[in-house]
Amino acid sequence: MKILHTADWHIGKKLHKHSLQPDFDLFIDWLCNCISENEVKVLLVSGDVFDLANPSSEARQQYFKALMKLKRLDCKIILTGGNHDSPTMLNAPQEVLRELDIHIIGGLPNELSECIVPIKNDKNETELLIAALPYLRDADLRTASQGNSYEDRLEALRKGIQQTFLDAAEICKSDFPEIPTIAMGHLFAAGAETSESERDIQIGNQAAFNALQFGDYYNYIALGHIHKPQRVNAATPTFYSGSPIPLSFSERTNKNRILLLDTETGWEPKSIEIPSFRELLKITGTLEKLQQKLLELQAREGLASLIEIEMQEDNFDANKIYELDQLVDNFKVEGYEIVKHRASFENKISGSGELYEEKQQLEDLQPLDVFQKLVDKQEEDEEIRKELMIAFNEILEEVHQSKKA
Repeated sequence: MKILHTADWHIGKKLHKHSLQPDFDLFIDWLCNCISENEVKVLLVSGDVFDLANPSSEARQQYFKALMKLKRLDCKIILTGGNHDSPTMLNAPQEVLRELDIHIIGGLPNELSECIVPIKNDKNETELLIAALPYLRDADLRTASQGNSYEDRLEALRKGIQQTFLDAAEICKSDFPEIPTIAMGHLFAAGAETSESERDIQIGNQAAFNALQFGDYYNYIALGHIHKPQRVNAATPTFYSGSPIPLSFSERTNKNRILLLDTETGWEPKSIEIPSFRELLKITGTLEKLQQKLLELQAREGLASLIEIEMQEDNFDANKIYELDQLVDNFKVEGYEIVKHRASFENKISGSGELYEEKQQLEDLQPLDVFQKLVDKQEEDEEIRKELMIAFNEILEEVHQSKKA
């Protein structure tokens, strides 16, 4: 039997206000072809189906369209909730979708046995079990008797995660003896390499779970939450499939993938790389270098490449900030879009708090005096300093007039 492991779809995600909806549509089309070509019987989605707990109507529509496309392939779908998901929202169509052989477990149910999904073969025999454990929230893992100190809470969370997986294994062992079992989980495992788009979970990731504590009952553990594909050190094959598309610029070099298991050959998954549907580019350098790099871009087709720009200069220069803004506003190359730009300076401007002695109080200072000191600190010629002071005086006058009105 062949099983596909994926996670962290984050439907509805926007990258610097740029919708990634078309990226996900292309991924689903590719995934359907992959499932068909490899004759996959089970698809596992280990949490963070949506990017927001209350997704937009467009995101929900995209979700159901994806499920219907996948369902046409006669593939059992098992989907669990992640820390971004609302258990209630995911579970709402649970009974209807189960009739279509789509199993949704949005949050930890009252009866843990409800997380155990038997997979039957062509002879209607149970050939495989899926312990489909969703993201385990603090309320699922702690009790009032376990203490209230910071360390007590961390330890309670770790023990709670461990016990939940061990209890699920015990149910499988008791109800379906000697049947191979895959566990699904959505958590932060100790040692996992993160990126900037993951939200910290379970006390800011401090309750990192040692994957060696999963035990040795499971044949494979399909994890979600970490967006970079990676293996976790554990007693059994344990993997983060990673997200199918880059969700931040820190993930632009990830080799996005899905993982294919074939129970006839063992429990080590085959990694199938997902094609890149769009590029994320980060361009840094001086204003001059940025201008040169943008001029070198060649027009391209397909989804627009998104660009993040950082101007790096030695000394603060207001004119260069203005020129950077103009460069971005006037940039037009087919197939590219600048979605974020910023400037940084090696020799930072002093903050107003650094310009005065500690004994001076804020209420004793006049706005014009503070601005004068800031201007005096900058390496500008006398003419520019005068223009800055004139401009500031005009703004100050407008403020005063608005207060009188």
